[in-house]
Amino acid sequence: MIWEQVLEKFKEVFGGEGDIRIYFAPGRVNLIGEHTDYNGGHVFPCALTIGTYAVARKRDDKKLRFYSMNFEKAGVLESSVEGLKAEETAGWTNYPKGMIWAFGEKGMKAEQGFDLVLYGNIPNGSGLSSSASVEVVTGFLLKDLFDFEVSNKEIALIGQFAENRFNGVNCGIMDQFAIAMGKEGNAIFLDTADLSYEYAPIVLKGAKIVISCSNKKRGLSDSKYNERRSECETALSELQEVIGIETLGDLTEEQFKQYQSAIKDEVRRKRAKHAVCENQRTIRAVDALKKNDLKQFGALMNESHISLRDDYEVTGTELDTLVEEAWKINGVIGSRMTGAGFGGCTVSIVEDGAVDTFIREVGAAYEKKIGYAADFYVVEIGDGPARLA
Repeated sequence: MIWEQVLEKFKEVFGGEGDIRIYFAPGRVNLIGEHTDYNGGHVFPCALTIGTYAVARKRDDKKLRFYSMNFEKAGVLESSVEGLKAEETAGWTNYPKGMIWAFGEKGMKAEQGFDLVLYGNIPNGSGLSSSASVEVVTGFLLKDLFDFEVSNKEIALIGQFAENRFNGVNCGIMDQFAIAMGKEGNAIFLDTADLSYEYAPIVLKGAKIVISCSNKKRGLSDSKYNERRSECETALSELQEVIGIETLGDLTEEQFKQYQSAIKDEVRRKRAKHAVCENQRTIRAVDALKKNDLKQFGALMNESHISLRDDYEVTGTELDTLVEEAWKINGVIGSRMTGAGFGGCTVSIVEDGAVDTFIREVGAAYEKKIGYAADFYVVEIGDGPARLA
C-alpha cells in the first residue's frame, strides 16, 4: 500500500510517536468542458484513483514542518502558522500554507502547527491537478486535525480562494470541486455559474480512459492562463453592452453569432466563441452519455480539442501531436487535451482491444516528432478525499 510507505517516511523524518493520521485526495481529469469554469459554463471532470497522500501529526507549538517525497532534495522545510505568505523560495509548500492561511481568513485559524509528509503519484506539472489535490488534502486534514466544521464543497471553495489570493493563480473552481466532491464511477456535471451539479455514471463498456502525459512542464501562473481569462472578461464586458448576460456561459451559440460583432477585437472574439461553444458541447456530451451514445461523446471530445487549438490557442505542438496521432488509431473513440493546456496531458477514450496499440504507436510517433517520450496511464474514476488511518 502506498500510504504505508508514506507513513514509514514520516516516521523516519519526524519520528513515530503521537497521533499520526493518514489522508488521501485524488487528482482529476476533465473529460470535456475546458476553460469554461471561469466563464460561467459547465464542466465534466472526474476524480482519479491516483492523487496525493498526506501523513500529518499536530504539534504543541506554532511550527510547521513539511517534507515531500516528490522533492526529497529540498529536505524538511519549516514555517509557522503565524504570518503566512507566499514565497518563491517556498516552492510546493505554498499550496499547504495557502490553505492554512485561507482557512484562517474564513474564521478557522490553526492555533498549532503540524508535521506533514506528502507523496503524490500524479505526474507533476501534468495538468491532472496535483496542486489542487495538495490543497484539498490539506483542507481535509485541517478539518480533521482541528475539528473545523467545514464541508467538502466548502473545502473546494477555500482551495480556489487560496490559489487565487495566496498563490496568485486566477483559476476557476473546477479542479478543487472535482477533487473534493469526487465519486467512484461518476463524473461531475457542474454548472460553475451557481455550483449546481449532478453525478453522471461513466459506463465505458469495452473501453478505457487513457491519459497521455506530454512531459512538457507548464506552470499555470507563468503561462498565458491569466491572459486568456482577461481576454474573456473583456469580451464579456463588450457583449454586456448589447445583451443582458452575466457570463459567457449564459449564451447559446445562436446568440453568440447574433451579438459577436460587439466584441471589438478578432482574437477576443475567438476566445469568447470557444467559451460559448465549449459550454454547449459539454451539455450535449453529457446528454449523449446519458443515452449511452459513446460515439457522439467521443466526437464532441474531438471538436473540443479543435476549438482549444484554433480558437483558444492553448494546445501547442506536444498536445496536438498526441491528439492527432490518437485520432489515427482504430478504436479511439475520442481524444482531446485536458487541463489548462500549454503542456500537460490529453485524455482519450480507447476501446479495450486498442489500448496497447494506442500506447505503442502514439508513443513512438510522439517521441520521433518531439524528441522525448510521453507517459501513458490507464486510469479509473475514484472517490474524493478520505482519512485512510
